[in-house]
Amino acid sequence: MAATSFLCSCFTTLCFILLISATSGQAVRGTGEFKVGGSDQGWRQPAANETEMYALWAATKTFYVGNSLRFEYKNDSVEVVAKWGYYHCDSSRPISVYKDGNTVINLDKPGPIYFISADPDHCKNGQRLMVEVMTLHSITHSPPVSGAGSVWVEPGLVFFYGALLLASIM
Repeated sequence: MAATSFLCSCFTTLCFILLISATSGQAVRGTGEFKVGGSDQGWRQPAANETEMYALWAATKTFYVGNSLRFEYKNDSVEVVAKWGYYHCDSSRPISVYKDGNTVINLDKPGPIYFISADPDHCKNGQRLMVEVMTLHSITHSPPVSGAGSVWVEPGLVFFYGALLLASIM
């Protein structure tokens, strides 16, 4: 009986850890800034074996209206383009062009937004980014104002994890 109780407790604890891991992806609601490419990469032409680096980076984030993207780069540029320009690395009709080396773009509306390097070779080698910006309409309360980049955890999830932890102890 003690062995069964121990195994049940271990299983419940494992489930708890997996749920925490699965729901703790970076999601910054409201006013959060993301450095494109991560803290050590920045906006640059990817190496030959990293052509999907920006797609992989964006896939680990959830972007909301009110967030911003910081592009840090040298001897390059950032262009906001339409979907066609993104997929064809065509910068002939950019929506916006930035060349200052430290560009912050506010995500002010929901939907996809497309970024490319104006250098066609850089773009074709993977220096392009598409992000899907989510709306904040589903929030019924304000997230904490503790500072940019805060991770917001829904109160219902806190209750769920607490109940699961309590069940694993019993």
